[in-house]
Amino acid sequence: MSTLLAGGRLLDAGGVVEGGWVLLDGDTIAATGTGPPPSADATVDLSGADLVPGFVDLHAHGGGGASFDDGPDAIRAALAVHKAAGTTRSVVSLVAAPMAELEASLAGIAGLAAADPTVLGAHLEGPFLAPARCGAHDPRHLRTPAPGDVDRLLAAARGTLRQVTIAPELPGALEAVRDFAAAGVTVAVGHTEADAALTAAAVDAGARLLTHALNAMPGLHHRQPGPVGAALADPRVTLELVLDGVHVHPVVAGLLMAGAPGRVALVTDAMAAAGGADGAHRIGALDVTVRGGRAVLTGTGTIAGSTLTQDAALRNALAAGVEETDAVAALTAVPARALGLGHRLGRLAPGSAADVVALDADRSVTSVWAAGRRVR
Repeated sequence: MSTLLAGGRLLDAGGVVEGGWVLLDGDTIAATGTGPPPSADATVDLSGADLVPGFVDLHAHGGGGASFDDGPDAIRAALAVHKAAGTTRSVVSLVAAPMAELEASLAGIAGLAAADPTVLGAHLEGPFLAPARCGAHDPRHLRTPAPGDVDRLLAAARGTLRQVTIAPELPGALEAVRDFAAAGVTVAVGHTEADAALTAAAVDAGARLLTHALNAMPGLHHRQPGPVGAALADPRVTLELVLDGVHVHPVVAGLLMAGAPGRVALVTDAMAAAGGADGAHRIGALDVTVRGGRAVLTGTGTIAGSTLTQDAALRNALAAGVEETDAVAALTAVPARALGLGHRLGRLAPGSAADVVALDADRSVTSVWAAGRRVR
């Protein structure tokens, strides 16, 4: 079935087209343009709206009261919240857990991905993390990469392990980076004490991403640039940024985006309270308290993910002075490219996935199509 989205302003990483239209044919964008539109089985009048590609989230843990660590039903419930906020493709992030539990979770996500194209696969944020930088990951479940770990996790994921975060200073970590990268997994440096030189070594070994830049790692110091400085200096690296006003100050976020143009991916790092209520929640096996939208491990000041959705991240980027095409690219083309999916996701162009989000004047989401199906 073909659907014509007519009358909107088209906005993606390539720029702005006034008075445009987008023709969806099944799960693919068949054509875009201006002027008289083609015929279609159905037409949706979106006059006055901005049409942008569907958002791609590289890093989230839950939403709507549900956690991705709690199995397929919880993942579906959480993803529905994020889809309503414009996220049409999601990488399902898991916190550190015993290997057997991670294998079971990976198998469940593989099943979801086989049935639902909006599930891009899994992200193992743990267990290969530095204990001193574990953040909201249970330190009891952290481990160094042991022989056979990579093969076990790849086998459990059945080709759907999209991303893994590794602290490169751990024994055996650089070898694990090489092995995961050779298997087609996007490797991220994160939850680490690594300096700039070791981060650069991890990039040379195959790492291409920095997990939530500036969080759970040494800061950017004028004599010790650390992981952030190494990532900013290397055009091969994409930097995740949680732009919720809690993880990174908006001024610093703007400097980061200016320092790595086209290489910052806005992610949510959302936990169960995203799109839901304040109160008591959990992330993995740990208790989390959410007040005023700020999530911390109960009884501490340690940030435990966010309550962010990607539409809010877009508004925050614009409020921080980021140019609109750059802000949209950071939610669409940049994360798609980081996963090697830039040929299919993140653009309003013929041959791209039929993922489209309509925004009103204040950049609130009014309509969403994911894989050609209207989900809002």
